[in-house]
Amino acid sequence: MQIAFHIGANCTDDDRLLKSLLKNAEGFAEQGIKVPGPGKYRRLIRETVQSLDGATPGPDTREVLLDAILDDEETNRLVMSHSAFICVANRIFENGQFYTLAGPKVGALPQLFPQDGIELFLGLRNPATFLPAAYGETKGKPFDTFLQGMALTDIRWSDVVGRIRAAAPQATLTVWCNEDTPLIWAQLIREMSGVDPLTKILGGFDLLATIMSPEGMARFLSYLKSHPPQTEVQKRRVIAAFLDKYALDDQIEEEVDLPGLDEPMIDRLTEIYEEDVYAIERMQGVNFIAP
Repeated sequence: MQIAFHIGANCTDDDRLLKSLLKNAEGFAEQGIKVPGPGKYRRLIRETVQSLDGATPGPDTREVLLDAILDDEETNRLVMSHSAFICVANRIFENGQFYTLAGPKVGALPQLFPQDGIELFLGLRNPATFLPAAYGETKGKPFDTFLQGMALTDIRWSDVVGRIRAAAPQATLTVWCNEDTPLIWAQLIREMSGVDPLTKILGGFDLLATIMSPEGMARFLSYLKSHPPQTEVQKRRVIAAFLDKYALDDQIEEEVDLPGLDEPMIDRLTEIYEEDVYAIERMQGVNFIAP
């Protein structure tokens, strides 16, 4: 079986990707692709990984998990999503390292499902906006306590990606930037589900509809109907053009109000992030989705 698991990161998609996948669950099932509801697996897998605590799973663990998740149904591909799979927001900087739990958590998946092909999916986000969003999900601890000694300018997604690759070298890893999701949403749904690129899907513009005015969405859909794009690149150019004119400012502009995150630091973190993403794009074993 193929198992596709969207593992995060925190504060990237707010379960929108899962909701779009679930919209297609019936159609995907006809192709042997199962998209169960999150209640079927999130707590189950989390507690199973925690109970192992690095130990080797029992020989029947895989079957027990799959029976519970799939209700004894057979499928060729299982698609799951949990943006807080690695850890909750409070533990992002545990032990003063950025996602220190990434390796152990991800490394448990091939052990739980040793007979299956594991595909991992990870969305990244500019630390300048990721930090306020993630800190906002904590329980009011001081910001420096949240960081646990981590310097803002030392935050690197490439370190996290490298540890994930080392923990599960046989798994495929697909990575993208959260900032690009309005342009690549349909591709993300297709990549995770594993359907043919020409398969029609529902919800391909779900995210776009949350950041574009109703008038803009109506004009955009009308334009696509009268001028069908011939390629994915053409479609993304059309999306970008309509966003430029009809984007909702309150949805795309984010307030940042944290100690040390002034304008010069935001600019510096953004510069570091762009360099970091450039390095990730070139990492061996990483499938990077760009607009």
